[in-house]
Parts: sequence; C-alpha cells; structure tokens
Amino acid sequence: MIKSQRILALSLIGLAMVAACKKKQADTGVVPVSTPPTETCDQRCRDSIAADEARRLAAARQDSINAANEARNRALATVREALAAKVYFDYDASDLSSEARATLDAKLAIFQANPGLRIRVAGHADERGSDEYNLALGQRRAVAVKRYLSDQGIDPSRIDVVSYGEERPEVTDGTEEGYRMNRRAEFEITAGGETLVPPR
Repeated sequence: MIKSQRILALSLIGLAMVAACKKKQADTGVVPVSTPPTETCDQRCRDSIAADEARRLAAARQDSINAANEARNRALATVREALAAKVYFDYDASDLSSEARATLDAKLAIFQANPGLRIRVAGHADERGSDEYNLALGQRRAVAVKRYLSDQGIDPSRIDVVSYGEERPEVTDGTEEGYRMNRRAEFEITAGGETLVPPR
C-alpha cells in the first residue's frame, strides 16, 4: 500500500511538473524551436542558388532554340519565295530574258541543296491568239525553263512541264501590263517540299 502511494505521489509530482512547463510556455507565448545547424542553412542557400542558376540556363537554352527556329523558318520562307518566283516573257516569245535567267539562277542552289525536290513548271500566255497557239506557246515557255535548269546541272526528271495557255490569266483587265503579267511560267513543288532545307 505504501508502495502504491509512493508511485501515485511520484506520478502526481511528474504531472504537476509537466503542467507547470506547459503553463510557462503558454505564458511566454514562445514555443521552443530547434534551430538547424549552420551547415543546413548554408546548404539550403546553395541549393536555392543552384536551382536559380539551373532555371536561368534552361531559359537561355530555350531562348537559343527559339531564335534558331525563327531563323530557320525565315530561311525556309525565303527558299519557298525563291522557288515560287515567276518568270515573265515578251510578247509571242519563249526566250528567257536576263531577268528570267536571274530568277531561275536563284532556284539552282535550292535544287542542289534539296535532292528530293521536284517541281512542275506551268507555262501561260495572254489572251491574244488562238487557244491552240497559246497552249503551244505556254508549252514552249515551260520547256525553255526546264531546259535552262537542266543545262545548269539539274536532273530533268525532277522538272515536269504543263501548259495552260490563256486558260488561267493572272490579270483580266485587258491592259498591256495585264498581258505582260499573263505571259509567265509558274512553279509548283510536287515533291520534297516538306523536307526543304536552305542552301548553305
């Protein structure tokens, strides 16, 4: 019995001490916090700096990739414009002018850089003359373009020709300028357009 009383007394003393500690914490409003060692704070700072640096490098890499993609897209747009550039002819003629040859010369490097590229050359005429004559004239114009490119080393099998004669006028106002715009050869990519690369 004495032993039980002793245990009970010790338990009550322990409870009183715990309650006193809690009361003291409540009175001061301060809860003791274990402060991490200095090395942990330093490591946390280093980790934060490293994370910031990694984010900065990733952003710089993405900016570089975006700039390279924009430059490539601009170069490809220039390539497509050069391939689509039309060639114009004098009245009732299929001879290539110096301006027409310069336009075709701009296409040569693109052909050389893109061995899978194939095009169709469409010859056109203005409305003066018979349908049959204009179809034949459009054909001669398309063939003249193909011959020029093949003479410069482009495999002729990569170039198809077709004539539309006067059937597809670009301008229908009946003026001399309109006739000039209709005497043309147009270019259409038939293969290799999805894998185009700019010439080096």
